[in-house]
Amino acid sequence: MDGLICSTSPVGPLGADADENGITGLVWGRAGTLKGGDLFRDLASQMHAYFAQELTEFDLPLAPRASAFQQRFYDALCAIPYGETRTYGDLAKVLEVSAQAIGQACGANPIAILIPCHRVLGANGLGGYSGAGGVEAKVTLLRLEKAAGLLI
Repeated sequence: MDGLICSTSPVGPLGADADENGITGLVWGRAGTLKGGDLFRDLASQMHAYFAQELTEFDLPLAPRASAFQQRFYDALCAIPYGETRTYGDLAKVLEVSAQAIGQACGANPIAILIPCHRVLGANGLGGYSGAGGVEAKVTLLRLEKAAGLLI
């Protein structure tokens, strides 16, 4: 076992970090600390199903190191349905913070894809993306989810 969750995916090789509480990070381009066991197998299976467009919602224990605000933010991200998007402003209103705070929280998301920050767009464009590949990876994920019509 090479420790990669997905050796080939539309956004490149992916690994993961985890602790006793769950997945703490998605690692782009290399293996992470999670290299075997039930959690590894569950994550690999769900990631492969997601990339095959057979899974629209992950069911995995996620354990990002997060402040109370960041946890509320991650919960709001996970509530955005597959194939849909929200703007930084939309989330800012819901969480009663600035759109800039939402952008910073997106950039700090350690479990991109599983906590779907790719579903958050700027008011007049894509916005950024902290995963490897940047905005191109974001576009790839939005196309995978059939949310790319918003990009045209």
